[in-house]
Amino acid sequence: MYIAIDIGGTKTLIATLTDEGVIQESIKFPTPETYEDFLEELTHAVDSFTTHDFRAGAIGAPGSIDRTQGIVEQLGNRPNWKKLHLLRDIERITQCPMRIENDAKLAGLSEYMLLKKQYKRVLYVTISTGIGIGLTVDGKIDETIGDGGGRTILLEHHGKLVPWETFGSGSAIVKKYGKMASEIEDKAIWAEIVRTFTPGLIELIAILEPEAIVIGGGAGHYLDRFHDLLLKDMKQYETPMLQIPPILPAMRPDEAVIYGCYDYARQRYT
Repeated sequence: MYIAIDIGGTKTLIATLTDEGVIQESIKFPTPETYEDFLEELTHAVDSFTTHDFRAGAIGAPGSIDRTQGIVEQLGNRPNWKKLHLLRDIERITQCPMRIENDAKLAGLSEYMLLKKQYKRVLYVTISTGIGIGLTVDGKIDETIGDGGGRTILLEHHGKLVPWETFGSGSAIVKKYGKMASEIEDKAIWAEIVRTFTPGLIELIAILEPEAIVIGGGAGHYLDRFHDLLLKDMKQYETPMLQIPPILPAMRPDEAVIYGCYDYARQRYT
């Protein structure tokens, strides 16, 4: 059995999976404000599972990660969670070897595994509260891509150079329209929104040359509402040197990080 832990800014999801990658049990709880309370909640959750004999596991966390030390420099949406020895502390709770990685990159690995027969380079972009990015090449997470996601991609917007996340994320959508992606059906509004997605995606295509792009997060759930609009907008920038790849919805948007944790742990501990 494997254990997977997806730590989000608002909720934490934990699951146990068989050696074949089938989820057996799962628990979700609101991510506490303090790290000490989080460890206590996590301990209760792990203790409640019927199985405790884990071969290995992995942790997905938003923010910047020191993988060699197992330290989260700062957890996304929890500014007071800094320099945390997350790997060490969670290994004490799970009593098994663990790995740690940025959550968007793990989600990208999970989606790649479903597409590996078709593509070798898959770019995962999660558009939710913020914007996360993960590139998987031949089944391996590309760790040269930074953990900052849409915060580190600077683009021109209204005459200023600003982080893509400030105008292209789910939070930006809510701020401008007063609605979440799930509440927007008006094609005219989506036509405006896709123009905030396009610049960042074009930048990523030019740099990373993916064979396919998977859209996850809150926006990914509703890709069918804006897919054609997005593709049309992006095609304006297509050249012989910059080909627009297929734009695909995440196939397991809610559990992508959990399955990515399983895939990541299994790559080292089989």
